[in-house]
Amino acid sequence: MSVDLVRFIIFAGVLIGLALLATRLKAFRPYLRKNPLITFLLGISSGFPLTLLVATMTFWLAKVGIDTATIGFAVALGTPYTIKFIWAPLVDKLPLPFLTKAFGQRRGWLFFIQALLFVSIWQLGDSNPQPGHLSSFVLWAIVTAFLSATQDIVIDAYRIEILEEEEFAHGTATNQFGYRTGNLIAGAGTVYLASAEGLGMGWASAYGLTAFAIIPAIIGAIIAGPGKYVDRFAGAAKMQPGQWAMETIINPFREFLGRNGAFLVLGFVLVYKVGDAMGQTMLAPMIVDLKFADMDYVSANKLWGFGALIVGSALGAPFIMWLGMGRALLISGLLMMFSNVMFMLLSVTGNSYWMLVAAIGTENVTSGIGLTVFATYLSGLSSLAYTATQFALLSSFAAFGRTWLASPAGVLAERLGWTWFWGFTIVAAIPGMLLLWLLWNKGYLAQSIRQPSTEDDGPEAAKA
Repeated sequence: MSVDLVRFIIFAGVLIGLALLATRLKAFRPYLRKNPLITFLLGISSGFPLTLLVATMTFWLAKVGIDTATIGFAVALGTPYTIKFIWAPLVDKLPLPFLTKAFGQRRGWLFFIQALLFVSIWQLGDSNPQPGHLSSFVLWAIVTAFLSATQDIVIDAYRIEILEEEEFAHGTATNQFGYRTGNLIAGAGTVYLASAEGLGMGWASAYGLTAFAIIPAIIGAIIAGPGKYVDRFAGAAKMQPGQWAMETIINPFREFLGRNGAFLVLGFVLVYKVGDAMGQTMLAPMIVDLKFADMDYVSANKLWGFGALIVGSALGAPFIMWLGMGRALLISGLLMMFSNVMFMLLSVTGNSYWMLVAAIGTENVTSGIGLTVFATYLSGLSSLAYTATQFALLSSFAAFGRTWLASPAGVLAERLGWTWFWGFTIVAAIPGMLLLWLLWNKGYLAQSIRQPSTEDDGPEAAKA
């Protein structure tokens, strides 16, 4: 029996044991309800395009001989995710001919965008990138990134609107499970389909087959129905163009920024996960520097790490139920901060497989908890009157913090060395914790999932 097989058996046994234990606890039972299971399906379709664009695509380009400097442009494909709040108001309120009346605002937009996304991924796979011949490939990569970010606008809003209060946190966690599953399908799955070491189907066929990952969200949306979308469509025909623009574009931002502590909230969202993001950026380079075997890293990160992330995400919802939102944010933030101590120890210990597993496992459990708690908090900040626009604004700020504020990580690691770099990631998390304390101290943070001023004001709100 190979070492890898033994590791897998141990991993599977631990994960199955934890799952069986969880079914005996009341705090975990909402995971088995219909709507949280539907958000799992939505998460699969939401999670696969970005992985297909960034991780899988860069692997593909490297395989066909594209130089590293050119491959670096893939970072820019994350830009639509950081500015999606710009066109989110149109997705939020603009009705689509036939589709809105037939399926409702959210499902109409979802089916429309997914049809376009399916075509763009097929075209991207069929574009055959080669050195000096990238124009078609770049065009379809940009189109796919825009459509993927737009799909996220719709799915995030729809997820918030189909969940009941008591299943909100659990639905957010199962959405994260689905998102990670989508990552896996578009990452390892697509490479396996394309590679000569796998099924050898080639990149065009592999991308084409992966595009069918839109289907889970379609199935989930058909089962779930239209959701609790606040219908402004009926009154839109009576509005003057200026009134419609005010309701669609201005009011979502005005309502949010008019809340007590709104700018403190945005600052907190921006910096809360910066330390965690910096660490994630530099994990792989440190593993290479410590001379771990490729399969040790794969089994530690993709096997134990994936399992630990699922466990942590599942713990996030009970965390909120037991502690309340404010305490859950505080404790999960502290756990994420100090989990990086394990990587400091790894940098000192050196090439030790089980130390690597312990560090990655600890980090992924704490990140999973933090991810569920943080995503639930952002969802609870979004008013049902402007769900898509406000969640897009908040998630854009979070994405900007993760992407750009964490960008000096490489320079810091080079100058400080691995041990002190991981120490710095702990320090980098302090501003977020201070802003959280300030929000709590000023009374801007409720213990409930639904934060203040997020309730819909009813049909009359459209006249504001």
